[in-house]
Amino acid sequence: SRGACSDTLMPLMNVVIMLFRRELPPICSDVRQKQRLSIDTLPPEVKAPFPSDPIIPLRTKTTKEFQEDMERAVQSGDWREVREFYLTTFDSFIEINAAFKREANGSFNTIDDSGVNAKFVNTVYDALLSTPQDIQKSVLKGIINSLLREWKGPRTKDDLRAYFILVQNPQYSSTSTYVIYAHLLRQIAALSEADHHFLVHWLKKLSARRFRQLVERLLQFISTRLFPAEPDELPPLAKCSWWIPSATKVLSLFNAANSVSSPPIMPFTDFYNITLEHIDFMEEYRTWQNYGNSNRFSFCQFPFILSTVVKKAIIQKDSEQQMISQARQSLVSKVSRRQRVDMNLLFLNIKVRRAQLLSDSLDELTRKRCDLKKKLRVTFVGEEWFLLLVRQIFHTDYGMFTYMKDSRCHWFSSWKCDNYSEHIIHCIHCTLFRGFTGLTVRWS
Repeated sequence: SRGACSDTLMPLMNVVIMLFRRELPPICSDVRQKQRLSIDTLPPEVKAPFPSDPIIPLRTKTTKEFQEDMERAVQSGDWREVREFYLTTFDSFIEINAAFKREANGSFNTIDDSGVNAKFVNTVYDALLSTPQDIQKSVLKGIINSLLREWKGPRTKDDLRAYFILVQNPQYSSTSTYVIYAHLLRQIAALSEADHHFLVHWLKKLSARRFRQLVERLLQFISTRLFPAEPDELPPLAKCSWWIPSATKVLSLFNAANSVSSPPIMPFTDFYNITLEHIDFMEEYRTWQNYGNSNRFSFCQFPFILSTVVKKAIIQKDSEQQMISQARQSLVSKVSRRQRVDMNLLFLNIKVRRAQLLSDSLDELTRKRCDLKKKLRVTFVGEEWFLLLVRQIFHTDYGMFTYMKDSRCHWFSSWKCDNYSEHIIHCIHCTLFRGFTGLTVRWS
């Protein structure tokens, strides 16, 4: 519920009060106050029922008017008009919608149109970092009030619009704002699946430059949380273990937006976080194996963030474990039937003739498909079996693969084949990409 947000965000308020000290106006009393007033204790004249959907006040400032205000402030040094705008705009979700929604009380409940004046949002945020420090801090203070404000009932689309606007704030690039950023990400990550669906389609409407900036900011946040530059720069990791899961879940919304865009807004490789190559990613893999996609967080639940180096190591480890498991099952089966144990059961043993390399290999792999997860042992006379096999498999005469000049890669050919050939290709695929861990070659 929305009321729960106040309790979970009290540490945020304390940290920011210490950070801003006297430079910010005091936090309004209705946010600090914890006790509730019963409606029975109120005088009759204020007992009127609250509207189910709050009416958004009309704000008519245009992009041109705001830019003129900024120009006058820069030239004269009088920032009162600009200061008042920022103080008012970011004090609540209602005011955020009043400032940036194209039609204050329009519904806009579609994935095709967020109803947000994107040009005005960009103008206000582009100008923010060039304003005096007290204005910038007042914006952060307003965001704190917005996040701490106690709401009831399900989120409205106007709340969703406020999150969409707040996540674009450029101030989160500084570690001094990470506490606020983390709580914003936490609330976005906790939204319903339906709300996430809207956000994904709204995010993909952002310009490519701003979309990339937001993705890079999230990646930097995760990296800095994992490896802070100064030990005391951020709160202890044990006390804010939810920071990284929240950021990663929000990052997954951007990845989804990128995936449903045609063409993609940015290369999928730009979502990789190279920092993760320096963590114990095998522990992440074990957590994922043991808990799957449960509430126990693991980066393996979000493979789009894992680099090729990490994925390769995880796949290799997974392959090894499957091979060991397959070999153990064969061994236990023999022992249980009181049969003589043959250590060859621990391996995928194939024999090939030099003159019939490809046909022998394919025949052996097709015949021993149940052993493909075991470690490979090859009996071969002459040159290295694997090298020769790969050379022949990729030869154009066989038509199994097509060479793509643009990517300089070989891809599986789309040619039609009979069932036997399909089995052969399946065996090749399993063997090449899952079965060559711990390759052993025996000469005879």
